[in-house]
Amino acid sequence: MQVTDRFWSASLEEIKRGYVEEQDHYVCLLCGEKIEKGIVYPEAGVFYEAGRYIRLHVERAHRSVFEHLIRLDKKFTGLSDHQNGLLHLFYQGKSDREVQAEMGIGSASTIRNHRFALKEKERQARVFLAMMELLKEVGQQERQPPSASESEKILQKYFPDGTSGPLKTFALKEKQRLVVLQEIAKRFQPDHFYSEKEVNQILEPVYDDHVMIRRYLVEYGLLQRKPDGSQYWLESEPTTEEENGMNQSRREELKQLYKESKTEAGVYQIKNTKNQKVFLGSTMNLKTLNGKRFSLNMGTSVSNRGTFMSKELQEEWNEYGEGAFVIEVLEVLEQKEDPYFDAKDALEKLEQKWLDKLQPYEERGYNIKKESK
Repeated sequence: MQVTDRFWSASLEEIKRGYVEEQDHYVCLLCGEKIEKGIVYPEAGVFYEAGRYIRLHVERAHRSVFEHLIRLDKKFTGLSDHQNGLLHLFYQGKSDREVQAEMGIGSASTIRNHRFALKEKERQARVFLAMMELLKEVGQQERQPPSASESEKILQKYFPDGTSGPLKTFALKEKQRLVVLQEIAKRFQPDHFYSEKEVNQILEPVYDDHVMIRRYLVEYGLLQRKPDGSQYWLESEPTTEEENGMNQSRREELKQLYKESKTEAGVYQIKNTKNQKVFLGSTMNLKTLNGKRFSLNMGTSVSNRGTFMSKELQEEWNEYGEGAFVIEVLEVLEQKEDPYFDAKDALEKLEQKWLDKLQPYEERGYNIKKESK
């Protein structure tokens, strides 16, 4: 299944709806189908205008955008076959128990753990996107423009009919590309907001693949764009007041990202699927569960004092191998706004509740029962 340049240059909102709007057409991002504007399309005795018909096309030809995306090659999605199958069932609204029964793995708590892992993947993707945006900004700062004479030669070569004419080619080196894009950006007026349709109208006479030019103008920071692609504007030096206003939404976005990336405390179990024995533990940061798996694989899960995990668990991990064990989140600690709330004490009580419930001692587990005082 091919993924086009138009797909990669689309905004997140455009990808979610499955199509982009261009000057005279709506174009399906999933198959490239073009629906011309200004035409009424008959379908099963009903007449649809172009905007409604492209949505009908996505629904009938691809079932849904989700169904199309999840069938993409793993090199595009980054999902394993196992994660892909889970997401498909989650999208269908299956409960944890139904998913467990259909996939035949672990238990309902195993599925909860998988949901948690996928949520972690989403958070990691958000952080990665933020880092890439920051990296892009650094790259823009580091791009040094060539001299005036060099720029003039580049423009003469690649705009043979003059800078108001079409671009000869966009197969350019970095320095040449920057000069060309800066020249194209002059076709936009400062202090003016453009719709995507208006941007396309300006860029279409410049180069056949005007969508690619639009994407590079945004990538190089010469054009700014709202996250949903609804407005574009020429980058300029803002006043302090303007800068404060434009950065406000970004600050709110970063605050939300911080909230979503905060750590969660909770109780987990490491279950041996061969003999059903479990080790039950708790942590103030559930994101460290992968670290526990790593420690077991490295044989370092037991400290010099034997207080990290169980020596018996380590021995059986070595004997049966990683594939015989499942690490599951049993319960996430509910945080309270009360300033006197003691998270550590609450976590200890939550862990004790699960210890009392599962009794993971002796033949049932790897925990060692504490002597009552």
